[in-house]
Amino acid sequence: MTSRPQPKRTRKPPEERRAEILETAARIALQEGLELITLRRVADELGVRPGLIGHYFPVADNLVSEAFTYATTAERESLLPPQEEELPPLDRLARFLVRLADGDYLDLSRLWLNARHLSRFKAALRQAVSTQESATRAALVTLIDKGVQAGEFTTDDPLKAALHVLVTVDGLGAYANDDTALDGPDLGDMAIETAETRLGLAAGTLRARAGGSGPTASNTSRPTPTEEPEPQ
Repeated sequence: MTSRPQPKRTRKPPEERRAEILETAARIALQEGLELITLRRVADELGVRPGLIGHYFPVADNLVSEAFTYATTAERESLLPPQEEELPPLDRLARFLVRLADGDYLDLSRLWLNARHLSRFKAALRQAVSTQESATRAALVTLIDKGVQAGEFTTDDPLKAALHVLVTVDGLGAYANDDTALDGPDLGDMAIETAETRLGLAAGTLRARAGGSGPTASNTSRPTPTEEPEPQ
């Protein structure tokens, strides 16, 4: 009796497999928390053996920190999309803050809260958090500076203005796990109001200029399970 032919297994290129692992780990981080990222959990999501994940990430903490970096980089690019760089700085800032204020990025706020707590105990994650904070701060400072040069914003210190806005955003993010904490009047707009105050804008300017400011990044679908032999 002839045996049933086995389906041919295909090995993905290393860079493609690594990106797939990071994308999966980042999705777990956003939806469930960084603590849920393990080699076995990511392997189960991808339908492969844990040894394959370990081949790319021998140290689990490195997978956690790189997944955080992957997630926050993608989210920053959806909050400040490259395709909107030609818009006036006022419009870009308006869209950035309204996207945050309207709750579309609650998972991102929870991820930052989660990462800052865990980074006390994980050096690689602590470095990743610091790097991503610097990247977001630099992007906002650059945006504000462009607005000053264009005559749209009034401030003699773009860095200080950016820090005021980001500290407010982070302060609101501290309540990301409390569904009732921000039920007060207009608390979700605190970062918007802070920006308007620090940049010499009339109240309501940023909401009025935001226009169609919904999220631009599409949700990534769950990868289809595949089989791949574990590296020897």
